[in-house]
Amino acid sequence: MANWTLSIIPEVLAIGKPLRLSPAFPLQFYQEVEQVSGQPPAVIFESTGHYHEPVLQFLEDQAITYYVINPVISYEARKTSLRKVKTDKIDAFHLGELYYKEDLEVFQRKTEQYLNLRQLTRQHSALTNSYVEIKLQFQAALDQIFPEYHNVFSDLCGKLSLNTLLHYPTSADIQEVSQQTLAMEMHQFGAKRSYAWFLDKAAQLKAAADRNPFQHPVCHGHVVSIQMYIQMLFQYQEHLSQLQKEIDALAKTFEDYDLVQSVPGIGEKIGATIISEIGGINLFERPKQLAAYAGLDPSVFESGKYKASINRITKRGSSRLRQALYSAVQCGLAKNRNKKLIGFYDRKRNEGKPHKVAVIACANKLVHWIHAMLKRQEVFVDQS
Repeated sequence: MANWTLSIIPEVLAIGKPLRLSPAFPLQFYQEVEQVSGQPPAVIFESTGHYHEPVLQFLEDQAITYYVINPVISYEARKTSLRKVKTDKIDAFHLGELYYKEDLEVFQRKTEQYLNLRQLTRQHSALTNSYVEIKLQFQAALDQIFPEYHNVFSDLCGKLSLNTLLHYPTSADIQEVSQQTLAMEMHQFGAKRSYAWFLDKAAQLKAAADRNPFQHPVCHGHVVSIQMYIQMLFQYQEHLSQLQKEIDALAKTFEDYDLVQSVPGIGEKIGATIISEIGGINLFERPKQLAAYAGLDPSVFESGKYKASINRITKRGSSRLRQALYSAVQCGLAKNRNKKLIGFYDRKRNEGKPHKVAVIACANKLVHWIHAMLKRQEVFVDQS
């Protein structure tokens, strides 16, 4: 007898109350199907953001074997029909069809430790993007009342710069105090510098205030905006610092963390992102599988006698892993850090490949190196 399938649409279960997943549903239905068929049905559902997680947890609690389908695969399966029909019933039917058409493997969930690290690294990345947006808005607001301030501090969003601007948001505020008073107050903000350095910085501030084009009383709303943005920047810096400490502490519990960081160009942040997104090298038997998961595998297009000579990467895998690998390549190429990677990059450039194509090829090569390192538990050996 052919195996029975039970297809689940996670979005349907996630609407409103059903995610409580009481034993009456869907466990009762599962048991009824098992009684009729005489064998446990195959449970199939697609990965849909966070909606499928409670369903997955429920099935694991009940020790039910399940298969998780990549949304890209299920989307292509829905396109097999000429009619354009999109209903939950049809979607569930196509998921069942995939069980018979494809050689599906039982889903291997990442361990709780990997999931925690992935959540922290993704949260850090999202918070960093928001922090960058606030910095841009802060700089735009500063340009409207004190544009000359940009030339005083090398780190505009550093602690000393923000505290100084919080107390003296306009050029008129700086002109009203003496150079010595300004130097003493900046010294109290916590920067470990000599008093002579603070005097010189106060002189630069006074000169910038004299050059500032907005000498007339500025709009009070702009001042309020500057102070609000400064407070937000302080909060983001505090949260990012706390997140980074949590990431570092958790990442150090992984044996793969030090192995990945042995590659020149991969630091703590990139290394933590790579191992959290991979989720355990045992999930990937071959390096090409890991490259495909990162979306770095080349697409293929052939028709008749035509064979495409330009094949872009698929970009169908983990975008965060792909970005981390791309950043690792850029860091490895900078300042002659990774000689082995630089040698491979130069070969691609000598073949006539553009810079970005060569960098992507380096990222693909880096995936193969990382796969070999983690499988063999060996550190990276660079060229002498």
